[in-house]
Amino acid sequence: MIERPIRVLVAKVGLDGHDRGAKIVARCLRDAGMEVVYTGLHRTPEEVVAAAVQEDVDVLGISILSGAHLTLFPRVLELMRGRGRRTSSWWRRGDSDEDVPVLREMGVAEVILQDTAPDTIVARIRDLVAARPTR
Repeated sequence: MIERPIRVLVAKVGLDGHDRGAKIVARCLRDAGMEVVYTGLHRTPEEVVAAAVQEDVDVLGISILSGAHLTLFPRVLELMRGRGRRTSSWWRRGDSDEDVPVLREMGVAEVILQDTAPDTIVARIRDLVAARPTR
């Protein structure tokens, strides 16, 4: 049996207009052999979830640097659950980690901070997929 590469959707939700970090993460995941779809800037939770479902991704990665994560992430997770998706979600944040416990309680599987090394990001994504129950 040939295993397909890990499929990751990298998204920018809300009004955050800074995507350099998201593009760097997308590149490091591609370089590690993963298939990566990047949604572009200013996506709604509904657009992101629709893309995740359509692309049949294993991991949904959302980069939010605007501070709207506690508003936007519950909606993304609600929509994913409503679609019956087991896709692991991770979140990248550019500043402090004070909201990590709240995000984990919501159902975010991993929080990757701005200074995380590319190799560590790749390893964490692989670990998320390996730990997830099969579909």
